[in-house]
Order: sequence, then structure tokens, then C-alpha cells
Amino acid sequence: MTQVDKSFRPALSVVATPNKRRAILDLAVEAENRGFSGLACPSLGGTMGLCVSLAHVTSRINYWTSIQPIYYSHPVEAANTVAHINEMSNGRFRYGIGVSHGPVTQRLGVETGKPLSDIKNYVAAMRTNERFGGQLPPIYLATLRNKMLELASEISEGAIWANASLSHMATQLGEVPTAVRDDFFLSNMIPTVIDDDIEAARAINRRTLTGYVSLPNYRNYWRAAGYNNEMDSIEEALNAGNKEALTGLMTNEWLDDCTISGSASHVRERLADWANAGVMPIAVMSSTTGGQAKAIAELFETYN
Repeated sequence: MTQVDKSFRPALSVVATPNKRRAILDLAVEAENRGFSGLACPSLGGTMGLCVSLAHVTSRINYWTSIQPIYYSHPVEAANTVAHINEMSNGRFRYGIGVSHGPVTQRLGVETGKPLSDIKNYVAAMRTNERFGGQLPPIYLATLRNKMLELASEISEGAIWANASLSHMATQLGEVPTAVRDDFFLSNMIPTVIDDDIEAARAINRRTLTGYVSLPNYRNYWRAAGYNNEMDSIEEALNAGNKEALTGLMTNEWLDDCTISGSASHVRERLADWANAGVMPIAVMSSTTGGQAKAIAELFETYN
């Protein structure tokens, strides 16, 4: 196993929070100056606008959407927009896309087909438009299980997990060896809370994952990762309409495999474990004592 350099910094998730967008841009610049490995921009608060701004306020750090649902815009418009950002950022931008989840598509009122064919057709349409709209950035696909990972390795330049299990990653990459190549980007969004009170930190991460365990595709992923008992209990609670019970059914073993909770030194160690596994860790920060800015400041302090 390759050991990461002591100077290693993870990538950082930044959200364009309404009325705090300037502050988020300032944090992004600080992350660049502190040597963090990248910036991941989730689909909250106007992600594409944030990515345009990052092209102008930063100059060295790579950044990507993580992820932008394909149903938010037509592939031609998406291709034109990301080609613009790619050009204005001098090639530092990457476009992470996915089919999102049922609650999102239902809220949008869009008709969906099969996830694999939908995203394959979307990427193909974007590439067809390239000769009109300009050079596309590298495209990353949101990934959980093997079929999407295999498709990502065929039609894109990278794969992005969210809440993946570290214990399962080597198995999954071994089953889809085409994803393990030098020019293919692998990353994972990891809910992370820094606090010496590990139970307080775990409590935050349990709340974060409540929405995810309610989704069948995530439960199926965690079953593949070996957590059948946890998923059985969670499904039983969901079927009974007892969502209040969910956090109590998330075992520490499962939680600590797909999130990071604890002291600053422990957080650094676990983020390094992900990097050593060949997957760029993206720290999705929360705090027991504040909001996004406080949580990111705690991560910065961890790497002083």
C-alpha cells in the first residue's frame, strides 16, 4: 500500500450557502493557499454559479461538482456551461454528474428512465455538442455499486462515491479493475466531524446519514458492503413508519466505516487511510458547535 506524504491534504466540500456565498469563496481561497487537494461542490445553493466564481477567485486548485444531477439542465446547456467554466478556470474544473435520487427527481417532476442508460445518453449528448460549445472538462460519474462504476470507467474520467465504506473499497475496485488506472480519478464524499467527544461527533454523522439510509439504492450498496443486519433493522423501522428509530439502529462499526468522527489526529489518520486506498477523500465537514464555516475552520486547524 502506498503511504501518503505527510504534507497530504484532503479535498474539501464547499456549499454555496445563500447569503454566505462570499464567505464560502473566501474559505475556498484559504483552502487553496493551505494546499488542500481540491474543492468539491455539492448540488446545493447554486452549484454552477459557485463554480463560475471559483474560476475567478482561485488560480491553482482543482475543483468539481460533486455531484450535479443531470435532470437539472439539458445536456446541451450543461455542455456549454461547463465548457465555459473549463476555459475560464484554465482547465482546473471537472464536471461530476449523477442521476440523483427519487425524492429529487419527483420534486422536479421529471420523467426518468434507467439510471445507467440515462446518464450514458446524457454524456453522449454533451460530447456531441463539444464541437459547438468548446472543450469539455473531465467528466466524473456519481457511483455506488459496480455497474455504475464500470460505466464510469468506460465513458468518463472518474468516479465519485458518497458515504462509501472503506472496508469495501478494495473489493469493489478489484471487481471492476478497469477503474483502477493512473488516469482515472477516484474520490469519496465523507461526512466528517472533529470533536474529542467521539459520541457527540458520531451523533452529528448519524443525523447526516438519516436521509441516506432512507434511500433503497444506498441500503443496497451497504448490503453489498456487508452490513445486512443494519440494513434489515433500518428497513423494518422504515416500513413501520418509525424514522425516529433510525439513528439508534446505526451501529458504530457501520458508521465509522463510512464517516469519520473523533479527535483531530483520528480524523487525519482516517482521511489518510482513504488516500492510501487510492481514493481521494473529500471531507464533508460538520461541527458539534457551529455551521459550515466553523467546521471548515476546525479542519484547517487540524492541518496547521
